[in-house]
This record gives sequence, structure tokens and C-alpha cells, in this order.
Amino acid sequence: MKCEYVDMGAKKSEPTRIVILGGGYVGLYTALGLQRKLRANEAAVTVIDPQPHMTYQPFLPEAAAGAIEPRHVVVPLRRALKRCHVLTARVQKIENERKCVTVEAADGHVEEVPYDVLVVALGSIARLLPIPGLAEEGIAFKTIGEAIYLRNHVMSQMDQASSSRDPELRKRKLTFTVVGGGFAGIEALGELEDMSRFACRYYPNIEPEDLRWVLVEAAPRILPEVRESLGVYTVEQLEKRGIEVYLSTLAKSFEKGHVELSDGTEFDSDTIIWTAGVKASPVLQSSDLPLDERGRLQATAALQVVRQPNVWTAGDCAAVPDKSRTEDDPTATCPPNAQHAVRQARHLAKNIIKSLRGKQPADYYHRNMGAVASLGLHQGVADTLGVKLKGFPAWSMHRMYHVKAMPTFNRKARITVDWLLGGMFQREVISMGQIHDPHAEFHRASGKN
Repeated sequence: MKCEYVDMGAKKSEPTRIVILGGGYVGLYTALGLQRKLRANEAAVTVIDPQPHMTYQPFLPEAAAGAIEPRHVVVPLRRALKRCHVLTARVQKIENERKCVTVEAADGHVEEVPYDVLVVALGSIARLLPIPGLAEEGIAFKTIGEAIYLRNHVMSQMDQASSSRDPELRKRKLTFTVVGGGFAGIEALGELEDMSRFACRYYPNIEPEDLRWVLVEAAPRILPEVRESLGVYTVEQLEKRGIEVYLSTLAKSFEKGHVELSDGTEFDSDTIIWTAGVKASPVLQSSDLPLDERGRLQATAALQVVRQPNVWTAGDCAAVPDKSRTEDDPTATCPPNAQHAVRQARHLAKNIIKSLRGKQPADYYHRNMGAVASLGLHQGVADTLGVKLKGFPAWSMHRMYHVKAMPTFNRKARITVDWLLGGMFQREVISMGQIHDPHAEFHRASGKN
């Protein structure tokens, strides 16, 4: 498909071509808003993403820990976006001067997709640091595949430790390291540690005390999104569970699973979970759109890319002015979290409709309502609207907030049923490691190595 320039001021009989890059929070919610509000033949919406689903990341820790069926934390794009065209492809280049996007489709062929209006919602990727061994040993925690892998990996490590007679190998297998003390790291740590401790009842030769969970954070505190007293409380609760917490500590090396920290601590660990920050999608570097010093798109408060009125953006890949804080700090931008991404997307859909109909788009304004975090079953912290909550009330608020924010009634209902069944029959702690090498048994049966 060739890209052709279209004069937006000229009269057109064809509907406006809206292309949305990314099917995450911003991409899905923007497309949902557009398909609800667009008139017949007013615009044609195409959503491009390498995955055919949207992942609701706040539920990844519970999916990894067996509290929620993994399929229920993803929303199939084609099922949810029935009035949109969904293209499973990876974006390679954005040329706004030509109004064209180059993509690599699922079958490997490369094509150009033209547009009149572009929404850049490419989100972020894990931010890796130049630490020896990190690329080889580290496991990120941003996709449903990584969540499933981690669940199987932790259980497989316990299986191997249970059958091993080597005390050093057993110790290595039962040592789990999490790097990063933000929401992703703390919730992953809390849920997975809770799951592994629960699983010990099925291993006669593994006691909860044999498990070693380690949290490494470069900053002097964890959970910067909540007030410091709740961060201190969280550390206290983790340490009561036997979790080792290293604050103001840098990771120096992970080579061959040997962990070296800046305070001189060294130990072996076959599980290294990396949640130490994100960065904007590197695809933006292959575009002619203006970027800030952190590689994010420069955006106006109306969610338009600066000096590009036909290009819109929001979420982790966008430097959107935070108007709730700009009076104190003119350079303040919205933090990269789900709360802002969802609200920006809904606002973005309304602004695109206004623009198509000749109206002035409105600025995005949202005062942070606070934050909630789960620390495992029946444990959590919350800092919302000036109110601090701990323990079971915070954990309940975490679940209620996120099931409300989960897209589609179908997924809300399935997740609620998962929780009810989990309360009645307890969580599943089985490992299905075969999914990572489904041909192994077939090759073994055929005599192939």
C-alpha cells in the first residue's frame, strides 16, 4: 500500500483515516471511545499492534501467582473493537511529512499504511542498564507471556530444588531476586513470594524458611508513588515475611546468576526479575516527530504532538504537561502510570471527535487520586485522597479499583469469578513448564536431540 498525501482542507468523500499505533491502555481506550462516538462513514479507524490483545498490567502479578487465569487479564482487540480494523504488525518507522507509517506484518512482509490522523500510543519498554549478565539472566515483567513464564519458572525452581541432593544447588534454586522497588516490583514480589510460601505445603522437604526472596532498590525508599510512611510500612511487612530488602543499593553484576551488589553482598540466584524502570518505545527515534530529552513525544496539554496538529499522543511515550502541577513546576509532566494512561485515552478520543467536527480540543487535567498496591493475598497499602490504608482494606481497594478499570464487562466478570473460586478452593500452584518447549517430548520420542 502506497502512502499518498491528502489535503485535510479539501473536500473528501472518503472517511478520515485514523491510525492508532499501539493496542495498550491508550490505544484500546481511544479506539473504544472513537467507535462509540463516530458517526457512520465519518472516519475509518485502524489499530496496529504486534500483539492481538491488550494486557491489563496491574493484574499481571495476580496472574503470575495463580490468583487470576492469565487469559482473563488480556482483552482481544478484534473482539472489543468490532468497528475498527485491527492489524497485527510491528511499527518500524513514522513519517508524518508523508502521513505514512511503515510496519512489519505478522507474516514478515513490510508495508506502508497511510493516514490522515495519527495516534501514537506505543507505550514503553523495560529500561535495561549496562550491568554484566542482565540481558542474559534478567526477566522483565511487562507482558502476559513474562507473567506466565515467571509463574512456571518459580514453580519449576521449587521442583528442581525438591529433587536435588546438592545443598548449594538447592539454595541457588530457592533464591529469587527482584530488582526495582516501584509498583511493578513490589507487587510482583509480594504475589510471587506469597505463592511460593503457599506452595511449600506440597513439598515435604521445602520449608518456607528455605525460600530466599531478595529486593534490591537503588533509591533510599520504595513505592515513591505513596507517602514515605507507607513505604516504610511496606518494607517492615516484607521483612516480617523474611524478605531481604536492600535500599540505596545498586546491582553491579548478574553474570551466570551470580549477583553482586554495591554494598559487597554476593549470592547465587537463578531467578532475576527486572522491574527497574521503563523508557519510551525506541520506535519514536525512527520518526520525524519532536522528542524530549527522555525520548518521549513532545505533547501539548490537549494531547496533540507539538507543531503536528494531525498527530495525537498519550501514555508512557508522551511528555504530557501535568496541569495539576505546572503552577509549581512549569516542566512537570504526567507520570507513566495506568491511571493517567486510561484517563488520557478517554480524553483523547473526545478531542479527536471535536477536531474532526471543527471544534477546539480541550486540555487534559487530572489531579492524581492516589495509589494502591497489593503485597500478596489480603495485604496491601493505599494512599488515596489523603487517606492512608493498610492491610486488608487496602488490598480490597486495590482489587475493586482495578476490576472497575478493567476494560469490557466480559473481563470484569471473569476476573471476579476467578477471585471467588480462589477464595473457595485456594490458588493454583502448578507448573506448566512444558509450554516453553512444546516439542521436547516429540523430539525425544522421535530419537532427536
